[in-house]
Amino acid sequence: MSRYDARETEPKWQRAWDEAGVFRAERDPSRPKYYVLEMFPYPSGRIHIGHTRNYTMGDVIARYKISSGFNVLHPMGFDAFGMPAENAAMDKGVHPGTWTYGNIATMREQMKPMGFSIDWSREFATCDPEYYGQQQAMFIDMLEAGLVYRKAAVVNWDPVDMTVLANEQVIDGCGWRSGAPVERRELTQWFFRISDYADELLEAIDRLEAWPEKVRTMQRNWIGKSRGLQFNWSLTAPSHGFKSIDVYTTRPDTIMGASFLGISPDHPLARALETDNPEIAAFCAECRRTGTSEADLETAEKKGFDTGLKVRHPLDPDWELPVWIANFILMDYGTGAVFAVPAHDQRDLDFARKYDLPVTETFEALENHEPVGKTAFIPAKTEKVRWINHPAGLDIATGAEAIETTIELAERDGWGRGEVQFRLRDWGISRQRYWGCPIPVVHCPDCGVVPEAKENLPIRLPEDVSFDKPGNPLERHAGFLAATCPKCGKAARRETDTMDTFVDSSWYFARFTAPRAETPTDLADAEYWMNVDQYIGGVEHAILHLLYSRFFARAMHKTGHLPEKAIEPFDALFTQGMVTHETYATKSPEGRTIWHDPEEIERDESGARLKDGTPVEIGPQIKMSKSKKNVVDPETIIERYGADTARWFVLSDSPPERDVEWTEGGVKGASRFVQRLWKQVQTLIEIESGATPLTGKHPEIDQALEIRKVAHRRLKRVEECFEHLQFNVAIAQIHEFSAVLGSLLDPQKLEGPDSLIALREAFEMLIQMFNPIMPHLAEECWAALGKDCLVATQPWPKLDSSLLVDSLVTLPIQINGKRRGELAVPADADKSAIEALVLANEVVAKALDGGAPRKLIVVPGRIVNVVV
Repeated sequence: MSRYDARETEPKWQRAWDEAGVFRAERDPSRPKYYVLEMFPYPSGRIHIGHTRNYTMGDVIARYKISSGFNVLHPMGFDAFGMPAENAAMDKGVHPGTWTYGNIATMREQMKPMGFSIDWSREFATCDPEYYGQQQAMFIDMLEAGLVYRKAAVVNWDPVDMTVLANEQVIDGCGWRSGAPVERRELTQWFFRISDYADELLEAIDRLEAWPEKVRTMQRNWIGKSRGLQFNWSLTAPSHGFKSIDVYTTRPDTIMGASFLGISPDHPLARALETDNPEIAAFCAECRRTGTSEADLETAEKKGFDTGLKVRHPLDPDWELPVWIANFILMDYGTGAVFAVPAHDQRDLDFARKYDLPVTETFEALENHEPVGKTAFIPAKTEKVRWINHPAGLDIATGAEAIETTIELAERDGWGRGEVQFRLRDWGISRQRYWGCPIPVVHCPDCGVVPEAKENLPIRLPEDVSFDKPGNPLERHAGFLAATCPKCGKAARRETDTMDTFVDSSWYFARFTAPRAETPTDLADAEYWMNVDQYIGGVEHAILHLLYSRFFARAMHKTGHLPEKAIEPFDALFTQGMVTHETYATKSPEGRTIWHDPEEIERDESGARLKDGTPVEIGPQIKMSKSKKNVVDPETIIERYGADTARWFVLSDSPPERDVEWTEGGVKGASRFVQRLWKQVQTLIEIESGATPLTGKHPEIDQALEIRKVAHRRLKRVEECFEHLQFNVAIAQIHEFSAVLGSLLDPQKLEGPDSLIALREAFEMLIQMFNPIMPHLAEECWAALGKDCLVATQPWPKLDSSLLVDSLVTLPIQINGKRRGELAVPADADKSAIEALVLANEVVAKALDGGAPRKLIVVPGRIVNVVV
C-alpha cells in the first residue's frame, strides 16, 4: 500500500489475533500474572468515543504487560440489571431482557473493531442466570455467616411506581420516573452488615498507596469515624412512656450553646406523639414526603414543629430547652436526635432564625471575630479559639482539646460516656422491582424466613411478566410466588424483593477469574489471578462501588470464596478523565432548545450551521451526553480514520486523569501521523533495497552507535511512561523518536551498512513502542518489514543500559567569536585530541584556507573558539 488503509488492515489483524488466541487467558503458574480491568459498562444503548478512552487505557496496559512477559487477564462484561431496562419495558413494550441483550450485542460489536485485547471467552452479563445464581449462593452463605439480616427501615417510597427508590432516584422530592412526591415509609428490608467492617475498611485505606488520594479521602469521609459523647436529656415530664431522649454528638464542647433539642419525624417519640396529635401527624407526614439523603435535607427549607415538651440541660437542671420535630434530622444518623447549637452549626442557625430561638456563642476566634449573624461560626477542630463558656472553664484551646475535655468531664461526673461511631450505615439491598437478582429466601407460615436450598438455584426471573400495572410484577406472578419450604416441605411464599444492582458489580472482578465455575469462584484460579493489578474507571464510583466491593471481598473471604490476600481486591486504581465535545443547538418556534448531533453540522470560518443552512449556536466543551447529542460514535471514526487514529488521539492530547477535548482537527492530526509512520517504513524498505548507495560522511562519530543510543534512550522513557500510565507523554516521546528517525531516511545521510542496520533496529523498536496504542498499524508495519510473526506476541525490546551513557558531547564552534557550527567529540577527549578534531572540521578548515589559526581556545566540555 502506498497509503495506509485502516479499513482494510484493521479487520485483518483482529482476525489474526483471534485465530492465534493471543488474548485468551489461561492460568499458568510458571508465568507472572497481570490482571487489568476497566469498570464494566451498563448496556444502555450505544457507546460513544468517551467510553472507548477508558477501554483504550486498559488495552495499552494489557498489551504492554503481555510484551513484558506477563500472563495477562483482560476481561469484559456488562452490568446489566437495573431500572433503565424496566423503563424501556414500559416505554417500548419490550421485555427488559430483550432490551438488555440487544444493547449488549450492539455494544460488543462497537467495541470489537477498536482492537481491544479482551478475552471475550470470559464475557458475562450480570443478568445471566449463571451469574446471579452464584450471587444467590453467596447470599445464602453470607446469611449463614451472620452478614445478612432483615429489619424495618425508613426508605424512599414512590407511591405511583410502588417501589423503593435510592436517594439518587429522588429528584426534587419526586420519583425520577413517575414524578410523584416521594414518601418516607418504614418497610422490612434486607441488609448487609457492612458496618461491622467499618473500622477495618477505614484502617486499610492507608495501605492503598496506589489509589488516588482524593478517592481515599472520599472513602474515609464516607465511613466517617468520629469520637463523641453519648448522653441523655431528661424530659421535664414523661410522655408516651419516654422519660429522656438520647443524643450522640461529635461536638460536646458546644453544650453550653444549646438552644433546643431536635428529633427526627421518624424518631420513636415523634411517632408516638402523632398517634394522638393530628397536627404532629400532618407535619410528620409532610416531612416524609421528601428524600432521605443528606443532600436533600441540606437543601430543603428548614421546617419544624414545637412539640410542647421540654428537656433539662444535663449541667443545669433549671435550664429547660424546648423539643422540636425538625425535617432536617435523619433517624439513620446517630440517635435521630440532636441538641442544636445555632451559633456553631449552619442548619441549626437557619432553623433558629426562622423560629426565633436563642443563639448563644460558646467560643470565638482569637482575631477579628464578629458576632454570629446569618452565618454560623464553625472553626476547624484544629483551630485555636477563645472559649466564652465551657463547663471545664477553658480559656484558649483547640476544638479537639475541648471535645476530649468535655468527654472526660461527662464521664467523671456520670452524665455521659465517650463513644466512637461511624457515619457508615449497613447496606440496604432490598429493591421492589423485577429486573434484578431475586433474593433467595422463602417465607414459610411455620418456619418463618428460610433460605432456598442451593440445589434449587438459580431462582430465575420469570419471563412472562407484565408491566401494564405499577409496582413489582413479581408480586402478581403466581408461578414465581409459589414455593416449597426447604425446611419443612410445606407451601411457602417466595421473596419478591430483588437485590440492589450495586451487589452485582461488587464481585464481578472475582467471577472473571473463573467465569464458568459451578461455584461463585474457583479458589485455585482466584489465588492465581487475584488481585486486580490495575483497575480503571470514573471517579463517580469512588465511594459506593469501591466501598461495597471492598466489603464484598471480605465477606467472600469469610464465606470461603476468596483467598485472604484478596480482601483488598484492587491493588492500583486509576480514575480517568472524560472526553468532551462542544454542543450544537437551535431553538424551536416555541423557544425550546433543540440539540443536534455533530454529524448534522457543517462549519467554515463564518460559523456553524445545519445542512439546510440554519445557523446553530455552538456551546462549550462538556462531557459527551446522549441528551445533549454531543457524542461521537466510534463506528463513524473507524470508518473515516480507523481505530488506531481514535486510540492515538484520545490518549495524546492531555494526561489520562484529565478531560480531553474531541476536535476534528485533532483527529485529523492523529490520522496524518499514522500515514507518516507508514510512509517512513516504506521509505526504509526502499533504502534497504539498495537502489541508491549510502553516501553519508560523519568521520567524527560512529553513526550506528549514535542511532542505537537514541533508540534505547527513547525506549527507556516510553517504558517509564507506560509503567506510570503517562500515555500522553509516551506519545510525545514516540512523536519525537519518529522525527529523529525520519531525518535519517536519506541515503546521503547514512554512512553505510552498519548505520542502515542500526536504523532498521531503531524502527523495529519504534513499532514495538507504539504497538500498545496503535496495534493494527504496528502489525502492518511489522509485516512490511518482513516479519513472519505477530508483533502482539513479541517480547518488549531489551534495554541496553550501556547505551544510556553519553560517549559524545557536542561543542559549539566559534570563529572569531561568532558561532559557526558544532563538533561532536568523545566525552573523555583531552584538549589536544579536541584541537586535532577542530582543525579537521570542514567549517574550520574553510575559514583557515590552508593557514594556521592565530589562536585556538579549547574549554573541554564547553566551547571551542578559533581566532583566524
